[in-house]
Amino acid sequence: MPGESMIHYAGRVYDAQEMQSMVSAVLDFWLTAGPYAKQFENELGSFLDVREVVPVNSGSSANLVAVTTLCSRQLEDGLRPGDEVIVPATSFPTTVNPIIQNNLVPVFIDSCLGNYNLDTDQLEAALSPRTRAVFFAHTLGNPADMDAITAFVNKHDLFLLEDTCDALGSTWDGKLVGAFGEMATLSFYPAHHMTMGEGGATYTNRPRLAKIARAVRDWGRDCWCNYENPVNGKCGLRFERKVPGIPGFYDHRYYYSEIGYNLKLTDPQAAMGLAQLLKLPEFIARRKRNFAFLYKHLRKFEEFLLFPTWHPKADPSWFAFPMYVRESAPFMRHDLTRFLEMNKVQTRLMFAGNILRQPAYEHVASRTIGDLAISDKIMRGGFFIGVYPGLDQPRLDYMVDQFEAYFGQL
Repeated sequence: MPGESMIHYAGRVYDAQEMQSMVSAVLDFWLTAGPYAKQFENELGSFLDVREVVPVNSGSSANLVAVTTLCSRQLEDGLRPGDEVIVPATSFPTTVNPIIQNNLVPVFIDSCLGNYNLDTDQLEAALSPRTRAVFFAHTLGNPADMDAITAFVNKHDLFLLEDTCDALGSTWDGKLVGAFGEMATLSFYPAHHMTMGEGGATYTNRPRLAKIARAVRDWGRDCWCNYENPVNGKCGLRFERKVPGIPGFYDHRYYYSEIGYNLKLTDPQAAMGLAQLLKLPEFIARRKRNFAFLYKHLRKFEEFLLFPTWHPKADPSWFAFPMYVRESAPFMRHDLTRFLEMNKVQTRLMFAGNILRQPAYEHVASRTIGDLAISDKIMRGGFFIGVYPGLDQPRLDYMVDQFEAYFGQL
């Protein structure tokens, strides 16, 4: 109903297949991670062409698991308290939070207008003797400059973590993002490319990192039986673990090698995820088509809005359609977004904007490179609208009509 039905910026797209899969899992009553979780892990790994997938209960947990894994004392060259991690100031909070939670020091660099990714020209300036890693998100599905980033981390022997929560299916030079560093992360929140309600994953091609990540996810225990539970353990040594100072043997299932959490997903979630995976290629294609339609029909307003840009090597699987209200425009962002919202077109801001302007981060120990002027600009004028697969042609047409109505009254 034009003018009455809300045009959402994102949402879940599903049918009977997801419902039937979840009912099947519930009837099995395997409520924690089980057979469906194992199958989901394997099939998502096949889609990503990656060796190890560690499903978790959210994208935020995936980021926490990834950073905590690289801090493991089992890694001789792992991250240690006080080490620095380069991260863009224009970020989602839970890309930055694991750095702080692990007693590491975030080093904030600026971003770029148009693509909203980290400014790779500032990487060298951010380097110090304590720099050990780079962690960033491919903003709204738009791949960052992976040539520049990988050259930098290789030159200085740094860890690379990719937050691909917004970018499932995006590629750089034909290669899926998330495949360039030590570990990467995904989110399956309803706004993302596919959903399990909540849910996420950490993934890597390094089995040792995956083993540590599973320990971090599963209370910190060292046991690697995963979804298999033979009496004597998958390792065959379940009852032969020795603990210094304790006579006899200790059950390996209760031997803890990491400071961990309980971040597992549930089997009904995994069952939903399996059905969503079957639809994922079409979801990605529809996001690209919706983006292309909006780009074509909104470009007429370039006098007032800066439209998204992307690198020639990038093929984005768009999470949303970002825009920036130019300083020369005769209105401010909130004027436009309020009009759109009042006329049933949802908008969202560029996450935290310059995260150092947020009250929770005022007293965080950190370094900054420059004055983060572009991050401030993004915080002042950046916003986005939806391209998710649930947007049909009448909804897309209505969105364009509302932009025309707003600019027609100026």
